[in-house]
Amino acid sequence: MTAEPAQLPGRARVVIIGGGVIGASVAYHLALMGWTDVLLLEQGQLSCGTTWHAAGLVGQLRATENGTRLVQYSTELYGRLEEETGLSAGFRRCGGVTVARTHDRMVQLRRTAATAEAYQLDCELITPAQARDRYPIMAVDDIAGAIWLPGDGRANPTDLTAALARGARDRGVLIRERVRVTGIRTRAGAVTGVHTDRGDIEAEIVVNCAGQWAKQVGAMCGVTVPLHSAEHFYVVTERIDGAHRDLPVLRDPDGYTYFKEEVGGLVVGGFEPEAKPWVAPDELPYPFEFRLLDEDWDHFAILMDSAIARIPVLAETGIKKFYNGPESFTPDNQFILGEAPELRNFFVGAGFNSVGIASAGGAGRALAEWIIEGEPSLDLSAVDIRRFARFNGNNQWLHDRVSEVLGLHYAVPWPNRELATARPFRRSPAYHLLKQANACFGSRMGWERANYFAPPGQDAAIEYGWGQQSWQPWSNAEQRAAR
Repeated sequence: MTAEPAQLPGRARVVIIGGGVIGASVAYHLALMGWTDVLLLEQGQLSCGTTWHAAGLVGQLRATENGTRLVQYSTELYGRLEEETGLSAGFRRCGGVTVARTHDRMVQLRRTAATAEAYQLDCELITPAQARDRYPIMAVDDIAGAIWLPGDGRANPTDLTAALARGARDRGVLIRERVRVTGIRTRAGAVTGVHTDRGDIEAEIVVNCAGQWAKQVGAMCGVTVPLHSAEHFYVVTERIDGAHRDLPVLRDPDGYTYFKEEVGGLVVGGFEPEAKPWVAPDELPYPFEFRLLDEDWDHFAILMDSAIARIPVLAETGIKKFYNGPESFTPDNQFILGEAPELRNFFVGAGFNSVGIASAGGAGRALAEWIIEGEPSLDLSAVDIRRFARFNGNNQWLHDRVSEVLGLHYAVPWPNRELATARPFRRSPAYHLLKQANACFGSRMGWERANYFAPPGQDAAIEYGWGQQSWQPWSNAEQRAAR
């Protein structure tokens, strides 16, 4: 005999759409800050969309100080959730090793260590031999050096979501599974509630935490949420001698790969240079609970070959499971947070670009602050949804851009990097004249703009590097001429 579905209230102060780790974190933090008239709706079961198959890496150091503080808070929260809720987040602070195969990557790691020092984050430059001491099953003959981040760790995504959800429920938040939002109610430029397959619900505030469905949900009320899913691959191996619970997370960005221990074996995954976008955001299948996509060993080959070079024992280790789970990515590799400019009291937390588990605690707190106090306590302008325009929601544009963005996770983060895909998109009437003048173009809000001009006969393409930029003499000459 099937149990009757729990009754839905006709009204809630806040309705959260999506029961993944982000939605659960927002609900938890709203309740923690005293707002308990909160209803979280999940179309399937908690964590059933993209959360459950996340790798669960929690690396603290980010490109900005505020991004780093956000993840630092996540690690503090995950460490105390079990004591508070009785449910473990599966968080283990095992440390992280990142290796460099090239001189350019080593320069980046030295910069990373300097950044960590500025943020008061433990980070140590180590030799290849010291790296192998921390990760004995790794080959180090081809690496130039590494860094050690003792505060890094890993969490279990499903357990983490359940712990956050319990913490929210214990404070009075209502969570209803198997309720699908079918529309957003609005009046006079503000949100007033949601339509569901089980009736309408009034709300003062609606929060879109629908993961890869967030673009669809935004479209219900004219809000642009620019994200597109890409296939994301990893495998879980059979048991390996030397793979123990406290083995650090290993990242080999020059080989596009990461490794973490799992039940005596390894999770081997990565971010290949050219990704494989999935279906358009408005064509996502329903239902899609705890589901994976088809295996694609040909596409995974570049990651597996690189992984075997780093961990030679993988060549003779069996594979238990191949995971191909779609995850959503944004046009600029930064997630999306904040109040939608098109609709008052409609907030978005989505597009986490494979760092959702690390970011969930801090992002949930920030969005709760944004809702209650009007702004977050950290400057999060880099992830504010207002940085995007309507054209950023163009599905073909997003499809082309996502194929590049996923690969940038482990690319060298060159100064002045310009994204190459989905361009040119907007061109001024003077574009052809600037091109004839040998301009190197950058893209700003979709517009092609001249960054600098190369002399006649010279290749204008930017040559990325850590030192003086290739275009500097040409820019100097231009400034002298103008002066």
